[in-house]
Amino acid sequence: MPDMILGQVVGEVIATIKDESVHGRKLLLTQLLNQKREPIGRPQVAIEVVDAGVGDFVFLVRAREASLATFPVVGPVDLAIVGVIDHADMIDHVDLELPFGYSQFS
Repeated sequence: MPDMILGQVVGEVIATIKDESVHGRKLLLTQLLNQKREPIGRPQVAIEVVDAGVGDFVFLVRAREASLATFPVVGPVDLAIVGVIDHADMIDHVDLELPFGYSQFS
């Protein structure tokens, strides 16, 4: 399962010359965030497929999953916004990953 990445749209990108397969798609400048909504690294450009805009909290995917977000035309995409977050409850005190071979429900 691909990792979902939390981010916030902080700007728009205008590119008059780009690959033909992403022509007509909106590019947004996105600040990646950790689960406490603190910035991670520098803002990155992401292709937008869900009508997100500046100020929106979004979730993103990388690599192959990002290029598949532009289906049926698959282009040279490495980061794609695939959802707009309306509300998120963050869990600070719980480890979200179970150790290998451990099941909480058995």
